[in-house]
Amino acid sequence: MAANNIPASDLAEMSADLSDRAERTMDSNPSVRVEPATIEDLPELVELLTDLMELQGDFIPDRNAHERGLALILEQPNRGRIFVLRNDEQIFGMVNLLFTISTALGGLVILMEDFIIHPNHRGQGYGEVLLDYVFEFADKKDFKRITLLTDKIGSEAQNFFSKVGFEYSSMIPMRRLTKPGQEDQAI
Repeated sequence: MAANNIPASDLAEMSADLSDRAERTMDSNPSVRVEPATIEDLPELVELLTDLMELQGDFIPDRNAHERGLALILEQPNRGRIFVLRNDEQIFGMVNLLFTISTALGGLVILMEDFIIHPNHRGQGYGEVLLDYVFEFADKKDFKRITLLTDKIGSEAQNFFSKVGFEYSSMIPMRRLTKPGQEDQAI
């Protein structure tokens, strides 16, 4: 297994800096909160996820598929969690955490997907708030690793995640449809 290239002291400093920035953002916006999504949030989650899929090159937005997938997570919290950023009017950010087991690390790990902040709220520190919440959740629940996929062309997202300690892996994702003729919704 490849070692983490970021020294533990640097990673701790990155986490502390992230927490400080997140706290300042929240202090200046008291109506904003991060909390677990509920089934009642499904329509707003589908909207955000559709927006995300429109940005990505690998997928064709499919509201029905998004709703089914999100509902599966919300109805089975042992499989994962969805956390949202909301104010008094709307949900404007979300992240999807799926749980699995790493035999390499001998414990539970997170696959982080569907991280999105609505365009009207980007650049205001809310991505850091949501990510800080994810890190705290992972630490409290003793998850061993957080893995995420970003678009190859999504340099803005890659820069964001690199600044808080995510590194490129030598692992390359591959996929295979499980049923011949099944639409993957991938381009």
